[in-house]
Amino acid sequence: MTTSGVQSLERAFDVLETLGDAARPLSLAEIAAQTGLAAPTAHRLLKTLQSRGAVNQGNDRNYSLGPTLIALGRQATPGLAEMAAPILAELEELSQETANLAVLEHDLIVYVAQIASRQQMRMFTEVGRQVLPHASGVGKAIMSMLPEHHVRALLQRTGQPKYTETTITDETALIADLREARARGFAIDDGEKEVGVRCIAVAIPGTNPPAAVSISGPAVRMTEVAVAQCVEALREAARTLQGDSA
Repeated sequence: MTTSGVQSLERAFDVLETLGDAARPLSLAEIAAQTGLAAPTAHRLLKTLQSRGAVNQGNDRNYSLGPTLIALGRQATPGLAEMAAPILAELEELSQETANLAVLEHDLIVYVAQIASRQQMRMFTEVGRQVLPHASGVGKAIMSMLPEHHVRALLQRTGQPKYTETTITDETALIADLREARARGFAIDDGEKEVGVRCIAVAIPGTNPPAAVSISGPAVRMTEVAVAQCVEALREAARTLQGDSA
């Protein structure tokens, strides 16, 4: 591959990661600004990605991740994602909130399977989206099961950028939070990545790559009673997936 070809590939991944990090579809101008690309270059990459199904363009002309990434995400962890599908459906049926399966890959959390909530107001993260682990429920659940020296090294590589007022940006504070998560058996993201969203997550023991299941929804619906119900269901889901993946 030529140098220009490598550069184009890197820029295409920049575009995909920017869309993955966004909580909503983005305009061409927003994508160009966030990636540092010239608008014509960003437009050319978007059209190529759109032609391959990796990007969608809505009626409002804004862009979001496309369905091709769903298939790729499932193929990246085929056994676990396939086995998780009916279990995620049961979690959504119980909670009526979005159920997710995510794994840790190269210091990033990757969402590999999901059943979206039937609610009109819901948490929605595209399959294939990559996020930093420190501000996500699944990320914290997975890190809570890793050796602390491993977690500290990971955080040194990724940093702990602030997304909201509740994002934990101090390493010592996050390690303490992870210890609490490990002791109680589940992790909580309380609006740390997106304001008003609460996520409850449980790690799946013995998986490679490390994985976790979660239920996410608006904080106004994810009350203490709802969270307690979610925790028990997630623990059972993790036990089932641990047995199926063994």
